[in-house]
Amino acid sequence: MSTRPNDPQSGFTLIESLVAMVLMGLLVSALLAITSQWLPNWDRGLRRIQRSESLSVALDRISADIAAAEFIRPDGQSKSVLFDGSDTSITLVRSSLGPNRNRGLDLVHIAEAPDRDGVALARTRAAFAPGDGSARNFADPVVLLQAPYRVVFSYAGADRIWQPSWRNAEKLPTAVQVTIRDATGGNAMSISRIATIHISAPAESVCSSANSTCDRQSLLTNATTGRASARSEQ
Repeated sequence: MSTRPNDPQSGFTLIESLVAMVLMGLLVSALLAITSQWLPNWDRGLRRIQRSESLSVALDRISADIAAAEFIRPDGQSKSVLFDGSDTSITLVRSSLGPNRNRGLDLVHIAEAPDRDGVALARTRAAFAPGDGSARNFADPVVLLQAPYRVVFSYAGADRIWQPSWRNAEKLPTAVQVTIRDATGGNAMSISRIATIHISAPAESVCSSANSTCDRQSLLTNATTGRASARSEQ
């Protein structure tokens, strides 16, 4: 049996393989180091974008409900308008939303409710009917915000003086300030938006019984047109 003479270059293939493995290991280590620093920042940025979108959607929904508030009294004997606002909740009457709803009115209640994570800001509704609004059963809950975010409402009349509540008033507020805060305290983030109410008085209140030249039907038509345009914007 013959043996092949020793080739001085026969070991180069093994050495090249070892060098390639070392280079691959260095490359993978560098990628892991870069990825370990980049992924957390990317994840935080993604969460920040999602949080901003959810806050914007909540503000849009609350502002749209406030802007569409109707000047409605609970009954014929009451002088106060059906609008109850505190620093943490708000109840108002607005036109019904949804393709399967009739052209009636909804009593909308936006307030904090118990949630598995603590408390959440929820929107509920009930079909409006003359009478005591507190006795109605609100349904169709929609969560607008979850912990750690809390909402604070402020109300202003024609004098533009902000106050923490608006109850048993004969007029609707002119504007409502909606402020979202982080309840954890670690973040000083605070977002505010001012929602302006389109209707401040019933259309028939513009005409007096002694003013025969006042066109009530025209006022009612204009009010209806304004409500329709407000719905189209929402």
